[in-house]
Amino acid sequence: MANCHEQFVDFNSTITLTKDRKKKLKTSRTNLRNRVRDDFKTNHKDEIQPKFTSQGSSEMKTTINPIVRTVDEDGDKKSITKYDTDDGIYFIGSLEDRKSVQTYHNWIKDAVDGYTTIPPIDKNTCVRTSFADGHHIDQPIYFVEEDNDSCPQLAHKKNGWIDSDPKEFTEWFNKQANKNEQLRCIVKYLKSWSDYQNFNDGTNKMPSGFVLTIWAANNFSSNDRDDLALKNTLQNMYNSLSSNFECLRPSAPKNENVVESYSYETYFMDKLEKFLDSAKQAINETNQKNACFKWQKHLGSRFSCSTAKDEDEGAKSHSQAAVISSNAKSA
Repeated sequence: MANCHEQFVDFNSTITLTKDRKKKLKTSRTNLRNRVRDDFKTNHKDEIQPKFTSQGSSEMKTTINPIVRTVDEDGDKKSITKYDTDDGIYFIGSLEDRKSVQTYHNWIKDAVDGYTTIPPIDKNTCVRTSFADGHHIDQPIYFVEEDNDSCPQLAHKKNGWIDSDPKEFTEWFNKQANKNEQLRCIVKYLKSWSDYQNFNDGTNKMPSGFVLTIWAANNFSSNDRDDLALKNTLQNMYNSLSSNFECLRPSAPKNENVVESYSYETYFMDKLEKFLDSAKQAINETNQKNACFKWQKHLGSRFSCSTAKDEDEGAKSHSQAAVISSNAKSA
């Protein structure tokens, strides 16, 4: 069996968000928070003042370096790397003082407008501020009724105020990942696989990182080797999704099927099956270099095979056995 654990460890280092990019996200997040605070103190001083909580993959330590994209801006080609973080904005107070969903979206959008040269985008679930190098900050807006144990409600432009508790989700994941850090690696491998598939296919879309995180946690199979852990997790995912293609949210709104409207089930299951087949072939390979190439086919060139040995493990074992036999005779 070919062992590509070393190559996966190197891959994990490659795809883990760099310190410089983490610093950029933190700086952007802090500056946007200050901008929103200042705007509310000046323009909405009689309203409930905002509080902030970082959330998403940054709090779960599963943010990855995405593949560099080349974009065409006014005839000039430019390389950008799209990475992001979510920073929840919370308004805590009485329901009587709560404004409409659109009002909060307008206030936040107006507050951050002008911070970058790129106009903010008012999405259904958040206000997004983008930066020239490709990173962006999403600011979802929540209302929490004070002196009440009720669930936070997300200001959703299409669906109104809906129960949503990202902190609960983060705690759910971290409770499992803190027991075995390998789960975080598996999530990052799956997100990198997804990124590579999306990079090569501009038509269909892979499931979100949120969905892949849930599937990974629910189907995780640990092992001393990352290649075996990933292969076994892929097998569990395939078995589970073949019988029932769903992804139930483990936090509020609990048990919501978050892939109910996903329209690429057949596309994804085909991708998953091919990835699993290659994973099995890689594990059963006797040549480490050949095994590495099978992984690389689905993870891209960032999964380097430069350290993989181009030799047959069976032949190596046979050669070692022959030496032992020869020494035994001479003895």
